[in-house]
Amino acid sequence: MLGKDDFNVDTIYIGESEHILTRLKQHLNDSRYWNDAIAIISKDDVLNKAHIKYLENQFFEFAKNSERAIIQNQTTPTRSSISEYDEAMLAEFISNTRLLVNVLGHKVFDSVEETVIKQDEQRIQYLLTGPRGANAQGYVVVDGFVVIEGSVVAYETVPSFPDSYHSLRDLLIKRNILDSNYRFIRDYIFTSPSTAASIVLGRAANGRTAWCTEKGKKLKDMEEQNMSKLN
Repeated sequence: MLGKDDFNVDTIYIGESEHILTRLKQHLNDSRYWNDAIAIISKDDVLNKAHIKYLENQFFEFAKNSERAIIQNQTTPTRSSISEYDEAMLAEFISNTRLLVNVLGHKVFDSVEETVIKQDEQRIQYLLTGPRGANAQGYVVVDGFVVIEGSVVAYETVPSFPDSYHSLRDLLIKRNILDSNYRFIRDYIFTSPSTAASIVLGRAANGRTAWCTEKGKKLKDMEEQNMSKLN
């Protein structure tokens, strides 16, 4: 089950059931989070209960390690013990499933590192500095903008700072993505350059003009330059 919470942060629930329709109806009674449901099945009944419990655990761990979404599971699914042969068989099943979920627009199983590896190694790094200690570095990825570990956000926000950004900033602190010094303790993907810039600066900002290369070229100019090369 996939959706977004009140802060527009991705949410996910990973479960298993022998009666999918009944289970989905139970979850849809809680419409706070869920926008999409993806059911993974086998066409020829090759998956037994042990296989399914193993898959449930693996997808839970992928979501946990990627830190792309807030997991709504109350407990960690138990990982069943399977044979080496079955594990190899399921590895291909997992790989295909991750690819399909990604194609459907959900990158909840991909870590920041995996996202970067899929892109050009010569990625362009952007800088952003501002009042109240704001000093950050980041780069564009397919599904948003990554602010790099060690970047620092403004220690205070302006009075006009939007409530939605206030909530997101508080959530980053609560999830230990920002430490007590307002420093990113790991890379974090924002949905857009503007959201990233606004959190860093503590005020609403246009990320396409706020983020600049070391030579001072704005993200907007770099995008337009790349578009002209395609034409």
